[in-house]
Amino acid sequence: MRPMSEPIELNVEKLVYGGDGLGHHEGHTVFVPFVLPGETVSVEPLERRKKFIRGRIAQIIKPSPDRIDAPCPHFGVCGGCNYQHIPYEAQLQFKADILRETLSRLGRISWSGPIVPHGSPAFGYRNRAQWKIGQLAVGVAKGGPLVVGYYEAGSKKLCPARECPVLSPRLSEALAALSSLVRAGDLPANLREAEAFTDDADAGLLLNLSFDRLLDPPEQIAEKLHNALPGIETLLLHDRRKDLFELIGPGYLSYRVGDVTYRVGHLSFFQVNRFVLPELVNLVLGGDKGRLALDLFAGVGLFAVPLAHRFQRVVAVESNAASMRDLEANLQQSGAQSPAAREAQVETFLAHWNEKPDLVVVDPPRTGLSSQVVDRLCKLAPPVIAYLSCDSATLARDLALLVGSSAQPGRYLISEVHLVDMFPQTYHMEVFVRLTRRA
Repeated sequence: MRPMSEPIELNVEKLVYGGDGLGHHEGHTVFVPFVLPGETVSVEPLERRKKFIRGRIAQIIKPSPDRIDAPCPHFGVCGGCNYQHIPYEAQLQFKADILRETLSRLGRISWSGPIVPHGSPAFGYRNRAQWKIGQLAVGVAKGGPLVVGYYEAGSKKLCPARECPVLSPRLSEALAALSSLVRAGDLPANLREAEAFTDDADAGLLLNLSFDRLLDPPEQIAEKLHNALPGIETLLLHDRRKDLFELIGPGYLSYRVGDVTYRVGHLSFFQVNRFVLPELVNLVLGGDKGRLALDLFAGVGLFAVPLAHRFQRVVAVESNAASMRDLEANLQQSGAQSPAAREAQVETFLAHWNEKPDLVVVDPPRTGLSSQVVDRLCKLAPPVIAYLSCDSATLARDLALLVGSSAQPGRYLISEVHLVDMFPQTYHMEVFVRLTRRA
């Protein structure tokens, strides 16, 4: 994207949710990425509206003393990371400050208690990655060389990536092997996406490949992949045009968290940070025990399985068919007597559920909880709600409904707030909030 006008000089005041720094210039709020508070930068405007400007750095005039060199050669071009120029401990503090400000600004929640940080190794943490495959630039003639990488920030232009420091060693090996195969023309030219997932030991590999059209024999593709990347345990090939799948292998990987081994299939959701999962599970479980627990948006049962050993009954609700198959298998293998899995949208399930639980666990997608879900939770009024969020903006919105305000209190009080750094080097954060019912 070309700049719209001459560069402007900006003093960066703070970082905001989304990865940008914020400053002000001639009545406009200015957003620019890859900066630090206290820096003075020259900004090329890329988008200008009535009240704000979005731009990119033209020059760092006065760098922060905290600025460091990013270890990844693609940083600033690749759209994956936002904070590699910031020391890791400072990243945690910035994220806590941003979370507190987001809760206050969007939810009118003045949380004066601690935001407890749960850090991770700064690099090598990802157990899952998705890569795009295509021509290097729009407009290259058909038949041009293909590359493997990530989209550039805010675009569909590919950034080739033969290395990626946030990946686990096993996934780094997978990226290098896939890049070599694509570069050599050993995989079909209509391969468009690849996704890799590795287990807790960073050994076994699950691989998804998506093609515009699957013309080559699946066994031939599998042989080339296995030769280049030994240790692939299960492979799924997707023909986009026909929306058909070819499976080579058992269809899942085994992943151990604490004392529990989970089955995770090709199309199931699972958390991406291989280091923080045991701590995350312990946070969500807390010390809660009782008669009945509901696990909503249960996925493959990351929380439902250990909950089944603490509660007399557990009901786990999941709408995704692939995750549901894994959830049922994991609950069955848990050895607990009481768990039940329900394949349903959470709104539909709660609309017909009237038994009061002792604990409700919610781990929704980035869209957060619907108003119907919040309303039903308030009517069921469980003593404890354990809310795990991957988007602090929708979390603030939902907490505003559950907690209310000083003028009009809601049904719940916040008792704990934890920042689990699932995504170091990015602005994303996982937030756990424990809510207790008002007396």
